[in-house]
Amino acid sequence: MIGTRILIVDDDPKIRTVLRRCLEGESYLVSEASSMSETLAKIEAKAPDLITLDLQLGPDDGLEIARAIRRISTVPIVMVTGKADLIDRIVGLEIGADDYIVKPFHVREVIARVKSVLRRTALGEAQPEATSSETKSPKIAFDGLVATPDQFGLAGRDGAPITLTGRESKLLQVFLDRPKRTLSRDQLMELIGGHEYAPLDRTVDNQIARLRKKIERDPAHPKLIKTIRGIGYVFTADVTRIYA
Repeated sequence: MIGTRILIVDDDPKIRTVLRRCLEGESYLVSEASSMSETLAKIEAKAPDLITLDLQLGPDDGLEIARAIRRISTVPIVMVTGKADLIDRIVGLEIGADDYIVKPFHVREVIARVKSVLRRTALGEAQPEATSSETKSPKIAFDGLVATPDQFGLAGRDGAPITLTGRESKLLQVFLDRPKRTLSRDQLMELIGGHEYAPLDRTVDNQIARLRKKIERDPAHPKLIKTIRGIGYVFTADVTRIYA
């Protein structure tokens, strides 16, 4: 996408060079940072459309940088991790990262994942106001909350907006489109556009836990997203579409 700005955060100049070349080859506008202070300064100066973030930064910790980014921005984050960094990968997704790439990586995978995250993010951008001849997408009400899926919007029970990450929004949309239908972890991973599910992969479970904290009345005793032991999850709420 021409004009799309991507910030590469990595303390290894060789990795930054590889990522810069492959992303600039797709006409992205690329900038670089190698520390937390530099990263936050670049975000505040001119917010990027996406960040690639190496979790093995030194002396700064990549996870701490991700937390700092999330305190000031909802910009999509694609983590870059090592093969053995499963725990860091899970924590990164919990913090709010949108996807990850495992080193050593192929440049085509980098491009594919960046494009995928940008597409999902674009779905959440405000759409032009519909004309009288156009049909607006309905809002969806459930358990006192109101979602606007085409804008990834969510209003809480008190009317205040609830901030969702790209993955949380996509996951909620999957459930709203399939209420009271049991979905396996494999199906959920496929529907939200993530990696192929593996038996030891806790990505889906962690995404579910994060979403529960934002939509459940009592996240410790969830009623909306129920676990079906050994199978997956089911969204139990009654869903009403509101056409206005």
